[in-house]
Amino acid sequence: MITISLCMIVKNEEGVLARCLDSVADLVDEINIIDTGSTDATKEIAARYTSRIFDFEWIDDFAAARNFAFEQATCSHIMWLDADDIVLEKDRKAFKKLIAEMPDDIDSIIMEYHLAFDKAGNPAAGARRNRIVRREKGYRWYNPIHEYLDVTEGRVYVSEVAISHERMGDHSVRNMDIFKKKLLHGGEKLEGRNQLYYANELVDQQMYAEAVEQYEQFVQGENETPEDCMYAYSKLAECYHQLNQKQKKMQSLLLALQFTVPRADHCCSIGYSFEERGQYDAAVHWYELALTLPKPKFHMGLLNLVCWTWMPHVQLCICYAKLGELEQAYKHNEKALAYLPDDVNLIDNKLRLEQALGLTTQPQTEDLEQVRDTSESVRPEGPDGGTEEPC
Repeated sequence: MITISLCMIVKNEEGVLARCLDSVADLVDEINIIDTGSTDATKEIAARYTSRIFDFEWIDDFAAARNFAFEQATCSHIMWLDADDIVLEKDRKAFKKLIAEMPDDIDSIIMEYHLAFDKAGNPAAGARRNRIVRREKGYRWYNPIHEYLDVTEGRVYVSEVAISHERMGDHSVRNMDIFKKKLLHGGEKLEGRNQLYYANELVDQQMYAEAVEQYEQFVQGENETPEDCMYAYSKLAECYHQLNQKQKKMQSLLLALQFTVPRADHCCSIGYSFEERGQYDAAVHWYELALTLPKPKFHMGLLNLVCWTWMPHVQLCICYAKLGELEQAYKHNEKALAYLPDDVNLIDNKLRLEQALGLTTQPQTEDLEQVRDTSESVRPEGPDGGTEEPC
């Protein structure tokens, strides 16, 4: 049976560290905490769980800190977490089963990484990460910011166990500072994934025009992966949406289709673009297509997970109502409610559609035209607290 060294880098995490360690301490064989300069009670909290606490002078380089953390491990395999990560109870049970059954010669275990949640607690955005790796393989971290663990060879196992990221605070200013110190002003040429990540930081700071320039340069690169190019075009579409350049938004979404088979989240983005134009028949086609597509098994990039659950149903309810096909609108509203049973907008829309279809004995207060108009308000809030738009 494999043994696991948990390795974490932390700084001023007194608000979340205990929550994280409470969820994982009994699942691992060793805990290594690498502190990069805390001035709060982080180290005191860590000492309740382990004596293996190490200091590392912060040099604006996450890869360097994580590599130092990995060097402290003594078990057969190494697991990494951030302080605002947590292993939920359902995943704790699956984790125990996974480790008990895992062959000793597995080099990397990939796990789900849930990054945001909808109102009902369903995963709304996520990715996959090489979460546990064999120590003797010597896998290394690269990039000072948006670091990645380079697992290019070895025996890999894809698990459905998830780590949940319950983020505390906004790191965009810190991330941009590291980009400026290490890359933009460090004499290095901004290219490849660093350019992609830099463009993402510009988006986070709402510098959309500047981000467009970086994404456009990125997709012209010769060595970029199809997955990264598709993602870059999707982000271009997001920028053009914010810049109110709808034609360029649609062009970016369609250009992304040249790299791989369509995904549900990408289909929803195209559907929403048609919906914005009032082309509801075309929007229906793309939302219906999204419902037929499985979630990609080996995809490591960010996925808008609600596009595999309630999002297409919500948008189909809106589009079918606009087309006057209220029975179809009602059907999809019901399917959305199965995921979000307490959403007040979906409940209100259910009542209006039942009145219009004669499915209730309550007096009808809205005519069909008013129901179609009102249906447009049925957009449950997304994980960021705003209206969830698949763009």
